[in-house]
Amino acid sequence: MATNISFNASLTKTDPHEHPVLIIGQLPHLSLLSFEDVQVKLEPRVTKESFANALACLHPNPTDTCPLYLDLATLVALPTKCSRHNTTSRAHSITKLVSSNVTGVNESIVIVCEKKDLFASACAVVRAFPLFSRKNRRGATPPPTVNVEFIVLDHNDKILLEPISQSEISCIENVARGIRLAAKIVDTPCNEMNVSHFLDEVQVIAGELGLTPIIIRGEDLEAHGFGGIYGVGKAAAVPPALCILTHEPAGASKTIAWVGKGIVYDTGGLSIKGKTAMPGMKRDCGGAAAILGAFYAAVKGGFTENLHAIFCLAENSVGPNATRPDDIHKLYSGLTVEINNTDAEGRLVLSDGVAYAKKDLKADIILDMATLTGAQGIATGKYHGAILTNSDFWEQKALDAGKISGDLLSPVPYCPELHFCEFSSSVADMKNSVADRNNAQVSCAGLFVAAHLGFDYTGTWIHVDMASPVHSGERATGYGVALLCSLFGNYTTCSLLQKFAPNVTEPPLKKVCL
Repeated sequence: MATNISFNASLTKTDPHEHPVLIIGQLPHLSLLSFEDVQVKLEPRVTKESFANALACLHPNPTDTCPLYLDLATLVALPTKCSRHNTTSRAHSITKLVSSNVTGVNESIVIVCEKKDLFASACAVVRAFPLFSRKNRRGATPPPTVNVEFIVLDHNDKILLEPISQSEISCIENVARGIRLAAKIVDTPCNEMNVSHFLDEVQVIAGELGLTPIIIRGEDLEAHGFGGIYGVGKAAAVPPALCILTHEPAGASKTIAWVGKGIVYDTGGLSIKGKTAMPGMKRDCGGAAAILGAFYAAVKGGFTENLHAIFCLAENSVGPNATRPDDIHKLYSGLTVEINNTDAEGRLVLSDGVAYAKKDLKADIILDMATLTGAQGIATGKYHGAILTNSDFWEQKALDAGKISGDLLSPVPYCPELHFCEFSSSVADMKNSVADRNNAQVSCAGLFVAAHLGFDYTGTWIHVDMASPVHSGERATGYGVALLCSLFGNYTTCSLLQKFAPNVTEPPLKKVCL
């Protein structure tokens, strides 16, 4: 029973006895509230005196809650401290607190925050309400609706009385849908989310946007030279696919390609994973899922440049046709790869995707997103994706976008002259797995993908490894959707995305060498 989420431009009048309410914010912000600011959510159950006493009782360490009326009206204080590598919105705490304090009926969540944290706070609430479930529920009732409302402060901690505009609400709703879509795809097991099912999800989004996807599938992949995607997926009962969605508005001057790793299940292939390492591998399509959700939100937000979403879809399975270690595949770049680890498959499908973006789409900016390495969680942790890029400008912009959106990033070294030698092969252009797993493994995995663009590629290449942030516990987070919408927000006509795009000046565009 999936919860409906509705965003309101201003506070609506409700009785907490019939419609529970959760008021959440940092303690300094909550302390600015007068009872009159929130009385429409609390009366007649909560008095002005009770509200003041509850505020005085909050002592976050790092968080705290105080009931105002039974468990139906609650004040929640976010952590006070925030380090320089965190988002000032405290987005991860918002998600956890909402998840643990909602009642499961029609209710309201009121976020008290500065305007700069509005976008990340809204996205954080959305992540607390996943769509996918196969639990049997007896006596099913209509799904509840959660109304998300805001009290916004300016940078001087003054409450802004004007409501959020309807265009901003629409933008938040589009991004929210993208986050929940991405999380649903990642949460869905492969028996319900194989390559064909993923293509169905793409077709639904394409239909809503008035687009027609290009799909190259099965044996046609080999015929067209996509040896990476074909080699990874050829053993599965459901054939692999390369799928492209294209948005080309009038007046566009740049071409941007987002490439997603869509391994709908990863057994490891013949280099098979162990019994404890394989559960959870339904999440290996997290990069492609995020790009589908972000593409929807970006196009709905009036993306002004050419935007291509490239989905590299396969199931890494075991069977008579499975790729063997020692096999050599020729990828779409024209480079040959000696397979020394069939469990290093994501980089193979991504390499075909980025090569297609360069050769066929002539993209100026190529971003690939993937649950690429287990080492990412060791290098940058559970909350920060790893970013590897040939552009210091885009690296900084992406780090800023991570803090603005709540989808945090941390850089890893870009140094191909020191790291790419790990893929040396005596019989092919490269191997697909490193010789030394202790030498910048996250960077090396990304550099394998970059090699199929060529290290002399003069466009911008951005690689995001989000293997750990793709999920929190057993549920998907929809990581990547808000990040991409923020990172490329200045290429939309959406005032909210423009407002929350990193405010930096882009250097002159370099001409792509073909």
